[in-house]
Amino acid sequence: MSLGTPTVHKDLSLISLIPSWSGSDSTNFLEEFISTLEASARIGKWEPKDTVEIAALKLEESARIFYQGCTELHTRDASLNTFKVLFRKRYKDVHTDQYHYTRLQMARQSKNESPQEFADRLGR
Repeated sequence: MSLGTPTVHKDLSLISLIPSWSGSDSTNFLEEFISTLEASARIGKWEPKDTVEIAALKLEESARIFYQGCTELHTRDASLNTFKVLFRKRYKDVHTDQYHYTRLQMARQSKNESPQEFADRLGR
């Protein structure tokens, strides 16, 4: 009989499920990135600091440059919450409602696109 804290095994194989994110994609892709990251961290039993480091590894292009320039994310107490706040602020959608309305009005279904695929594409 042994006493002490139980061993928690981290599943780092889930890192492969997290898509890379470049920052050039829409804010919807940022939310998908964050959602996948959080779910993987929960299932894989990652430490909060691990999650931020893994998120940083999955950044590319302008998102990586932004991360490298954020001093708040390079401190010992940097959290995933700080990461989310800073990235949502930096990559928020700056288009007006009129812009989105016009895009919706001008949207056309592609030749080989099903109605469901068209609706899904417009939902982004």
